[in-house]
Amino acid sequence: MNTREPVIQEPDAFEPEATRREAGATESSRANRGWWDRNADDYQVEHGTFLGDDRFVWGPEGLDEVEAELLGPPEDLKGRDVLEIGAGAAQCARWLAAQGARPVALDLSHRQLQHAVRIGGSFPLVCADAGALPFADGSFDLVCSAYGALPFVADPRLVLRDVHRVLRPGGRLVFSVTHPIRWAFPDEPGPEGLTVSASYFDRTPYVEQGDDGRAVYVEHHRTLGDRVRDVVACGFRLVDLVEPEWPAWNTSEWGGWSPLRGNLIPGTAVFVCERD
Repeated sequence: MNTREPVIQEPDAFEPEATRREAGATESSRANRGWWDRNADDYQVEHGTFLGDDRFVWGPEGLDEVEAELLGPPEDLKGRDVLEIGAGAAQCARWLAAQGARPVALDLSHRQLQHAVRIGGSFPLVCADAGALPFADGSFDLVCSAYGALPFVADPRLVLRDVHRVLRPGGRLVFSVTHPIRWAFPDEPGPEGLTVSASYFDRTPYVEQGDDGRAVYVEHHRTLGDRVRDVVACGFRLVDLVEPEWPAWNTSEWGGWSPLRGNLIPGTAVFVCERD
């Protein structure tokens, strides 16, 4: 449980307009950096207890790396160089450090990383774009990302190619994203979120924008097939695709994720990939 007092910022006064329209790499990066900087405090207040200070949770279902072992057995993590992309307050990196790994926590949002500083840890924190990783070739044994970066970038292959570059041969990439099927349903946790309302095949980004038309939040949709093709095209071998079921113990709602929906449709997809 996170018992520390967060540093609170004043919330935004305006309500952005939600739409579906094209949004390129530069606009997406700028918008999402600003959104996470503005909303990091509220995010940590709302979800900090669920995430903990040093847990490795793959998504709202609560799939924990302790049981999942998607990065490998915990005892094998000791001494491994690990990059966490989209680290937020670095909860996952903190868990990795406790297993004896050497993590680096990277996030686009400076404010999210300030929360990582607040909680504490002796590993490096890096504020950078996932599509331009500031590391030398072959720097890491493992790369992981729990809902970080990939849902928010216009060109996921740009990120995956750079991850491939910084991974050592035989290294593993594991990342989780919103399950693509959820894009066909309203983002509602109750019964109203159980009726298909959009085409699963419509890849037009979801954009929230201000009165001036400038995007303040962007999320990009890829089908399940798109994700698989992206992974393979960037030099990875897909070794597992995990669709976590909603556990009976989890009574939480998180945006459109809920026990009601989670028992009927998948909410998260976790891709386990290896670099040959």
